[in-house]
Amino acid sequence: MIFLTVGTQFPFDRLVKAVDSACSGGFVEDEIFAQIGHSSYKPENFKFVESLDKHNFDKNLKEASCLISHAGMGTITMALEHNKPLLVLPRLAKFGEVVNDHQVDIVGQFEQLGHILVAYTEDQLPEKIKELKTFVPKPRGNQAQLVVNRISGFLNEL
Repeated sequence: MIFLTVGTQFPFDRLVKAVDSACSGGFVEDEIFAQIGHSSYKPENFKFVESLDKHNFDKNLKEASCLISHAGMGTITMALEHNKPLLVLPRLAKFGEVVNDHQVDIVGQFEQLGHILVAYTEDQLPEKIKELKTFVPKPRGNQAQLVVNRISGFLNEL
């Protein structure tokens, strides 16, 4: 089962519509269950709820083979902690989904490190969903020494 989640603060109709469209186009073979928030768009091709309490959210996360989501840090961190393959579509300011495009910056770093898959546009989503089935996220390692080196370098420049 693929677990689609849009977070809890704002709806993300663009993502929900794109996944629904991918389903109707035959690009998705797996069952999808979604938490869609207070969305004005209601999907036709998979089961959904507006919100989940923590217990049911965690249950769906555990049962999911992979995740599709917005590019929120909470979801990215949660996917990495549970070693779940994650495909994200960043929210964009030009659509009024966020105030700035910070999610694009965030996903670029995580994608480059091999932790997540990213669809930067809805058109990329169907192929990325296919790729998600075999995607193995690279584990996020402890980078304490890197932090120490950066702080030391900064202090030495003072």
